[in-house]
Amino acid sequence: MVGVTITKHETGSSGEYHAHVADSDHIGRLTWTARDGIHYADHTLVPPAIGGRGVAMRLVEAMVADARENHFRIAPVCSYVEVAFRRHPEWADVRA
Repeated sequence: MVGVTITKHETGSSGEYHAHVADSDHIGRLTWTARDGIHYADHTLVPPAIGGRGVAMRLVEAMVADARENHFRIAPVCSYVEVAFRRHPEWADVRA
């Protein structure tokens, strides 16, 4: 896989993680809204041009790392995030 850089963009009680793929201008996104210490992972969006490279999983991994570092919990609303949490029981500490 080519390099993927994840950045966080936050505005008040909502935000997005962006995945920047080294060889593309396309950006993958994981959107969320926050309420009462819980970040609701709403949507994971990866354009077809950068699909199939593990970009969506990298976005979820970034959110999990952020949750551990900043002490919030994640409620998977997005079906992709829900499946990722089922595949990674070690993330149970940050699941709402």
